[in-house]
Amino acid sequence: MNFTKMNGLGNDFIIVAHFETLPENAPELSRNMCDRHFGVGADGLVFILPSDKADIRMRIINADGSEAEQCGNAVRCVAKYAFDHKLVQDEALTVETMAGIQRVWLTVENGKAVQVKVDMGEPILRGEAIPVALSQERIVNHPIEAGGEAFSFTGVSMGNPHAVIFVDDAPRFDVEKWGPLLEAHRLFPNKANIEFVSVTSPQEVEMRVWERGCGQTFACGTGACATVVAGSLTGRTERRALVHLKGGDLEIEWNETDNRVYMTGPAEEVFVGRWHKA
Repeated sequence: MNFTKMNGLGNDFIIVAHFETLPENAPELSRNMCDRHFGVGADGLVFILPSDKADIRMRIINADGSEAEQCGNAVRCVAKYAFDHKLVQDEALTVETMAGIQRVWLTVENGKAVQVKVDMGEPILRGEAIPVALSQERIVNHPIEAGGEAFSFTGVSMGNPHAVIFVDDAPRFDVEKWGPLLEAHRLFPNKANIEFVSVTSPQEVEMRVWERGCGQTFACGTGACATVVAGSLTGRTERRALVHLKGGDLEIEWNETDNRVYMTGPAEEVFVGRWHKA
């Protein structure tokens, strides 16, 4: 099976583009291929499939074998792959995901996509729809306890659940300790992605992330979107901000006119290979 290794700001994926439907052994395949010692190594295995609703369809299986509804960094990688490998011809395209259809615009130089802007859709803020086990229209600065420590979080779904927690110093925060405790908290029936965020200015934040099904990653596109939404809801940021992640920067805008969140950032192809195991 041929594959391409790609990353969006260090959030890395194995891209496979020759299946017509998702293979039955996709969870096992992802666990084996994503293993960083015995496999290729990645945060997820991504299948580019045909779509009758959009230009292409994306299915993403996390490193632990679970399926993610959405992934902003993966969408950018998929869009770049599709254009660079001639699956699509236009610099504007649509990608079907389990969270809906997303519009994508490419910046192209010398025949290759170098920057990708994605319409990530409208944020979901109602508690039960995120889902959070709270029947409130908005979950803003809500208290949460884990491991004997008290935090407060703002709940946002970008097609997948996020809990954004503002801290004093995100780059030095112990994500490995608190991430897994909060991910599986009883308030999150489907678990949640946990963002730890410190605010530099109303237009700039630092973010670290513990991703559901992956652990700590270098970047999370939907998490960056959720962070700016949460920053705006809590009065900490403006609706447009630069998000500094461990792997690089994303430009995020929560547009006031259409209520949609737009994410702009890079994606790159690292290498190609062939998987020989069953």
